[in-house]
Amino acid sequence: MDWNDFSHWGKHISDWAAQYHKTIADRPVRAQTRPGEISAQLPERPPESAEPMEEILGDFEQIVMPGMTHWQHPRFFAYFSANAAPPSMLADMLVTTIAAQCMLWQTSPAATELEIVMVDWLRQALGLTDKYTGVIQDSASSATLSAVLTMRELATGFTGNREGLAGKGNLRIYCSDQVHSSIDRACWIAGIGQDNLVKIASSGPRKAIDVEALRKAIVDDKAAGHVPAGIIAVTGGTGIGASDELAPVLQIARDHDLYTHLDAAWAGSAMICPEFREEFWAGVDGFDSIVFNPHKWLGAQFDCSVQFLADPTAQLNTLKIEPEYLKTTGEAVTNFSEWTIPLGRRFRALKIWFLIRSYGLEGLRSRIRNHVAWAHEACDAIRALDGFEIVTEPILSLFSFRCPGDDEAQQRLVDALNDDGRIYLTQGAFEGQKIIRFQVGQFDTTREDVMMAPEIIQEVWKKNS
Repeated sequence: MDWNDFSHWGKHISDWAAQYHKTIADRPVRAQTRPGEISAQLPERPPESAEPMEEILGDFEQIVMPGMTHWQHPRFFAYFSANAAPPSMLADMLVTTIAAQCMLWQTSPAATELEIVMVDWLRQALGLTDKYTGVIQDSASSATLSAVLTMRELATGFTGNREGLAGKGNLRIYCSDQVHSSIDRACWIAGIGQDNLVKIASSGPRKAIDVEALRKAIVDDKAAGHVPAGIIAVTGGTGIGASDELAPVLQIARDHDLYTHLDAAWAGSAMICPEFREEFWAGVDGFDSIVFNPHKWLGAQFDCSVQFLADPTAQLNTLKIEPEYLKTTGEAVTNFSEWTIPLGRRFRALKIWFLIRSYGLEGLRSRIRNHVAWAHEACDAIRALDGFEIVTEPILSLFSFRCPGDDEAQQRLVDALNDDGRIYLTQGAFEGQKIIRFQVGQFDTTREDVMMAPEIIQEVWKKNS
C-alpha cells in the first residue's frame, strides 16, 4: 500500500465509521456468535502473496463484525462502558498516524508536556488540591499495581526490588471485600500473595469498609509479627458501586504510617460534578495515590487511566531504572516511562485535550448528571415490576436487582436478555446471591434508551418464565 492508497482507504474507513455509529442502535448489543464460529472462517495459514484491500475489508464486514460486541451501543448497560467520544477517536487516529513512542521527553516533547497539562486539567476538574501531579497509565490495573509495588518498597525500606521478599516478613495490604479483582492480581504480581491481602467486611447503604474492623486487623497483624504495608480504598466499586468513607480510612493510615491508594476507576469521572463530592470525595486529598479512568465515564477512547500522586518520589524510586541508552542530558525534564511499569508509552494525552476542548467540562457534566438521573428512573421502573426486587439501590448510576426465582433464574434472565440483543446486562454476586447489574454510562445514550430497558426486561422475563 502506498500513501495514495492509504488516503483513499482512510476516507473509506472514516465514512464507514460514521455510518457504523449512526446505525449502531439497530444492531444487537452483544455478539450473537457461538464459540469457534469466527476462527472457523479464517485460513489456517497466512497468505504468501498480497491481497487487495477490497477483499480484506469485505472479510472484515463478513467475518469480524458479526463477532463484535458493540461497546458504543446506547443500550450497553453491562460492566462499565468503555466510551469513545468522536473527538477522542479522531485524536487517536492522529496518534496512530504519527506513531510516536513517547517514553522520554526527548522522544516527543509535545507528548510529555501535553500530558503534564492534561493531568492538571483533570486534577482541577475533579476538585483535587494542587499538590497532586500524575501520569496517564493504560488502565487502572497498572496504576494499582504501581501503587502496590510502591507500598511493598516503602515497607521493605526499598530493598524488595534488589533483594526479593525473602526474610521481609508477611507484608499486608488492607481493603474492603468490595474491591476490584485487579487488587488481588496486583498482590499476586508484587509477590505479596493472596493470603496477605486482608479483605475487611463492608456495610451500610454505601457498602463502605468497616473502619473499626480495619483498625483491629492492622493492630492484630502487628501483634502477630506481620508487616502492614498499605490500604486500598474504593469509590464506586465494580460490583455494586461500593464507596468507602475516605476520611476515617485515612486517619487509620496516618496512625499506622501506611501508604494509601484510592481506586475511583469508574466513579472518579463523576467528581467533575461538584454536587457528588461531599458524599463520595470528602477527604480525598489525603490519599497518596488516586486512579480514575477517563476511558470509562468521561468519554476518552480506551485506553486512558490517570493516576494522581501526592508525591511521586516513592513511585519513582520503586519503578525508575535508567540504563545508559535511556539517559537524557541538558535541562531537567520529566520522563514518564520512569513513573510507570511499561517503558513504551502511547500519546494518550492528545485525546483528553480533544475531548475536553470539544465538550467543555459543563458538556461532560451534563451527560453524567443525566446518566445518574436516568438510572434512578430505571431503578424505580424495575422496582415496580411484579416480583422483582432492587437488591442494591443506585450508587450514582449503578444499581442491582433480582427477578423472581433462585440464582439459576437470574442467570437465565441475563442470558435471555443478551440473546435477545436489544440491551446488554451482566450478572454479579452480592451477599451470597446472584444479582443482575444495571449501569447507565454509555456516552450517547438517551433517556429513551434507558427507559426502554425495564420494558424489555419485563417482556423477556414473561416470555421465558
